[in-house]
Amino acid sequence: MKKGKLIAIGFGPGHELHMTQRARDAFAECDIIIGYKTYVELIRHLLTPDQKIVSTGMTEEVGRAQEAVKLAEAGHTVAVISSGDAGVYGMAGLIYEVLVEQGWNEETGVELEVVPGVSAIQACASLLGAPVMHDSCTISLSDHLTPWEWIKKRVEAAAMADFVIALYNPKSGRRTRQIEETQKILLQYRSPQTPVGLVKSAYRERQDIVITDLEHMLEHDIGMLTTVIIGNSTTFLYDGKIITPRGYQRKYTLGEEKQPLKPHQRLKEENEPWALHGGEKEEAPILEEKKTEIIQTEPEINNVLELAEQALAQLDGTTPDKVSSLFQEHRLFEFTVSPGVANKKMSPSQLTALAAIVGEAGEIEYTPDHEFKISLQTENPEEITSKLKKEGWLLAPAGNVVKVKACDFCDGDKQDPIPYAVELRDKLGGLSVPKELKIGFNGCGMACYGAVAEDIGIVYRRKKFDVFLGAKAMGRNAHTGVPVVEGLEPEKLVPLIVAIVEQFRNEGLPNERFYKFFKRVQNIQGYPYQEVPTLVVLEPDLC
Repeated sequence: MKKGKLIAIGFGPGHELHMTQRARDAFAECDIIIGYKTYVELIRHLLTPDQKIVSTGMTEEVGRAQEAVKLAEAGHTVAVISSGDAGVYGMAGLIYEVLVEQGWNEETGVELEVVPGVSAIQACASLLGAPVMHDSCTISLSDHLTPWEWIKKRVEAAAMADFVIALYNPKSGRRTRQIEETQKILLQYRSPQTPVGLVKSAYRERQDIVITDLEHMLEHDIGMLTTVIIGNSTTFLYDGKIITPRGYQRKYTLGEEKQPLKPHQRLKEENEPWALHGGEKEEAPILEEKKTEIIQTEPEINNVLELAEQALAQLDGTTPDKVSSLFQEHRLFEFTVSPGVANKKMSPSQLTALAAIVGEAGEIEYTPDHEFKISLQTENPEEITSKLKKEGWLLAPAGNVVKVKACDFCDGDKQDPIPYAVELRDKLGGLSVPKELKIGFNGCGMACYGAVAEDIGIVYRRKKFDVFLGAKAMGRNAHTGVPVVEGLEPEKLVPLIVAIVEQFRNEGLPNERFYKFFKRVQNIQGYPYQEVPTLVVLEPDLC
């Protein structure tokens, strides 16, 4: 007798465009199709008259699995269909359970294949915006196969842990109180204004989307075909979309105590001049026959921390101003300190004060740029920086900024070039650029601090300056910068370097290193790019 086969097929949300090619091929392989009658109708157009269809009601999952196993053991190739993913609240698990009860063995028994599909949480999230960008969970409110008391405990645990929650099977004609009890549990841990998305029949003809909040979610139609997605403590609404930030921690540096762009503004068209739209606002396409109802007006959010501070009430149901700090957004303040532009010496009192100010919870990292990088959580950056400045530390922003790296000018003996290094630091140090830009400054022709190996190298020699551009400091094909100017008059140095940096700021691509920028544009302030010869043959890197 021919050996039978079972194929548990997840066909996605329902529209043919969102079905995988393997699912299509699997339908063609089967001679019997078993599934819930509503789901069978969604894929009927893919079947042939020769294929037998066995459709059953909503609560007959176990019976479908048993019948499928019986038919496969009789030599048939049987498709058992599920919407979404067959392994997420689908039929795959029940089929395995039936097989296990019968002592099934993979080598000798019927073959079983599970074909994955786009699950409801993914499909619905794509229609709502980006609500599932952080840790999330799915909970089925159907107590048909799981005791309700267990489901309640899972809802409470997920709420307590600040998961983004997707509720499957939230309500039916006979099950109405489960979604009400779920809301009550969630309101113990989350703000009533927590964004909630209700998506019915995602990507099907009767698709319906409602964006509301936790307090008002029950005022809208919720049924078995609805998936409910509830945000976490940082989720916010913007322009009719639900957005959850990637993390609770927000890094900022000097000059950025007030972020120039909020999390939801960073990807707006006008802030992406490098993208295909060129920074021009694009009109959103209108989807016909898709009903979207925006219920909750967008709350004014000054930053994600504000929402986090209002979101989590303590376990006893106290007001949101007494929120546990466990899931609040952490603002990580990062900056650098050094003893000065030319000065490389630090006093014991400076180091002691630095350690005391940063504390055990902060972090001090010494960098190759003759500075300390400081990372600490604080809501009072002004207080931190004020104390450090009083101790004589020179502070600068961290990240993609201009860094002026000077030598010690032979412990200060070579005084003449120092004012130019200080002026460059004052004019350009900490300036935002597409990618970190290092300006090396050496006070004599020995260039012992390696200025020629930086993005912009400046060497003081014979009372004039030599300028190098586009060094590549790392890699097996590392090279020094191209010498573009020799014997530059001192009064011309600062204007030239300022102009070079401005060109990089205006024309550089995001995260483009300076040497790549020089190669791409081929000319910086009238100085042509020159290919640096490779002195050794480089084999492809194996790792």
